[in-house]
Amino acid sequence: MSSLASGAVHGFENLVVWADLLNDINVFPVADADTGTNLRVSLAPLRDSETDLAPCLEQLSSCSVGNSGNISAAFLSVFLDKRETELAARTAKGRDRAYQVIHEPRHGTMLDVFDALHQLLQDNHSPDFAQLRATLHKAVSNTRNHLDILADAGVVDSGALAMFLFFDGFFQSYLGETAAATPVMALFSDSLAIRASYSQDSQDNQESHEIGEEYCIDALLSTDNLAGGLSARIAALGSSAVIASESNETKIHLHTRDPDALKEKLSGLGRLESWSEEPIEPVDRQAPGITENQQIVIMTDAAGSLPLTLARKHNILLLDSYIVTREQALPESLVEPEQVYEQMRNGCKVTTAQASTSERNLHYQAAIDRHGRVLYLCTGSAYTGNYQAALVWRKNSELSKGFSVLDSGAASGRLAVIALLSSRLAASGARAEEVTSHAETLSRTTSEYVFIDELKYLVAGGRVSPTKGFFADLLGMKAVISPQKDGVRKEGVVRNQKGQLELAMEKLSAAKNISENILILLQYSDNKTWLDQEVEPQVRSLLPEAELLTVPLSLTSGVHMGPGTWSLAFADKGEL
Repeated sequence: MSSLASGAVHGFENLVVWADLLNDINVFPVADADTGTNLRVSLAPLRDSETDLAPCLEQLSSCSVGNSGNISAAFLSVFLDKRETELAARTAKGRDRAYQVIHEPRHGTMLDVFDALHQLLQDNHSPDFAQLRATLHKAVSNTRNHLDILADAGVVDSGALAMFLFFDGFFQSYLGETAAATPVMALFSDSLAIRASYSQDSQDNQESHEIGEEYCIDALLSTDNLAGGLSARIAALGSSAVIASESNETKIHLHTRDPDALKEKLSGLGRLESWSEEPIEPVDRQAPGITENQQIVIMTDAAGSLPLTLARKHNILLLDSYIVTREQALPESLVEPEQVYEQMRNGCKVTTAQASTSERNLHYQAAIDRHGRVLYLCTGSAYTGNYQAALVWRKNSELSKGFSVLDSGAASGRLAVIALLSSRLAASGARAEEVTSHAETLSRTTSEYVFIDELKYLVAGGRVSPTKGFFADLLGMKAVISPQKDGVRKEGVVRNQKGQLELAMEKLSAAKNISENILILLQYSDNKTWLDQEVEPQVRSLLPEAELLTVPLSLTSGVHMGPGTWSLAFADKGEL
């Protein structure tokens, strides 16, 4: 039997690799497709719990967002507390805590999974892994019998499935289970895709709250003392209330149509220590997905400058690294860049960290289980060990059939362009071998020029030595580099932004002489306004027929190269 902390890490990893699927089937209590995303943020402290579990559990409440995040955090902060030695007792207390924080508990949700685990451990303090899995599988499958909206959509509850996935990873590690289990896609084969006939707007039942006019609020309220009835008073101010009180602090999750009025009312009850509001956006269930004739799906690293919205639009799977600040570590694609660059300018240390080998391996397998055949375009092996790690897994795993790996030789914008154009060819129904060959060609022909504002961030991160000949003449200047297959190549130095722009236009003019049918990716750090006002108009004037996308610079790159950095990547689109 392994440690509780090790089980927590494996549970987190097994959950987060299915985040996209959890988003896809999310219809209750609000069909906003964010269950997986919220859980990746809320439970992120657990990825470091093997080092020291106690502080990670303390962070769970403050990090939790959304219904699923707040409820799961309430349960897990008790379930994983090793001060209580008996698993059955921790489960009972965690279940009670989860019920306490929900203003209106409902069957057909993750509560059913907590109930099922509690009952099993009451009856049998030492169940084997097969018993645990069967019991929790039944609880998840039965959620459709409790909520009409799930039955109508043809899916199980997203939050309940998330907890099944967590416990699946947790107990495999905790009990030392090594036997292969039925894959998730096969286990829930009939309930992991919303029926084409399902329409949120046409439901006769009102199980799910109306969306498009509400905001999701997460707040922390501090009071001199927890007055009786405080939770009920707060719950009356909105819907979907999850309210957890500890000492003199109350963590609040609510949905409201009037955030300003809610903020004012909460301020009258105590001091608002933190506040976040997000509009609850309707989900386009008609958005294009994987086409029927698509033979292969593209996976790539979030180290490419490919924002999550653009990746989803093109059905590209993203494998995140983590951005590590003093407060927490979060998946790269879910971090707010503005906050990171502000911290860096204020002198705060920000670093990056790879997902664990275990998490990456689970991502590879989940991608194959869900899509059949996958082409993983890795960040160049000159920059990370992702390519070698993927090759090792493919060689050693008996379940790796259908998984292809390509060393792109690229990062940031080059990697994004390669992935975008490869995914478009895949969506057209091209043979898998043709897509792979096209990606290999793009890895040789795609160009990128990165314009660095200050070298001190590269120096501070150990990427550049100020005394090393390669950069010795650049200090005090603005470096221009180009990431290549064998490493970073120096392209020149300029004195100011005007010089940067002139060099960028020179490179694009040379490309124009070869082809005007190109995809151009402009990438910004904390300088989007300047790119919008100065760079983009000149690019459009020079190449009016080109496809131009302006996106955030990969945070993996931005953290190492610093605020003020921007980049230009481009490639011939060919016949796409």
